[in-house]
Amino acid sequence: MRKDNEGGRRIDGEGVYLRAPEARDYQDWAQVRDASRNFLTPWEPTWAQDETSRGSYRYKLRRYTEDARDDKAYALFVFREDDDQLLGGVTLSNIRRGVAQTASLGYWAGEMYAGQGYITAAVRAVVRYAFEDLELHRVEAACQPDNIASRRVLEKAGFEHEGMARAYLKINGAWRDHLLFATVNAAG
Repeated sequence: MRKDNEGGRRIDGEGVYLRAPEARDYQDWAQVRDASRNFLTPWEPTWAQDETSRGSYRYKLRRYTEDARDDKAYALFVFREDDDQLLGGVTLSNIRRGVAQTASLGYWAGEMYAGQGYITAAVRAVVRYAFEDLELHRVEAACQPDNIASRRVLEKAGFEHEGMARAYLKINGAWRDHLLFATVNAAG
């Protein structure tokens, strides 16, 4: 991890970097999310009517800042290193300290950037950050059984399949089964 030009946290990966979302990212974020809506909605919670509005984005930024301050979650945007293009996002959430030392991982990619290895590189970088900087022991993730692309991301990033959870998350308005994955910090 290093500081970016604005003094914020920057996590470098192979061909990508990640940093916390900022107000200046709104237009790019809204454009990528709007253009990818049909691609993303089968895999995400139900979108609000104003999902990509400026007000909704400002609310998300406040929540992200509070969560990071309280060490509950870290939301990060993924950018292509060559041209600073916003590609998607990765979140470490549900951080548990004490005896567990774990977090849940979630991610999304704009449709036009999916399947190009960017999110796999971002997930690898975030897992390294979780283990080395946040000193977590375990990172968990879940994906729907029919989301083959997401499963490939997790497997390529070193996650192991651990089982199935029935009606695990409410996705696009319906409770969905999910495959459970995790990776453990071998050094800690």
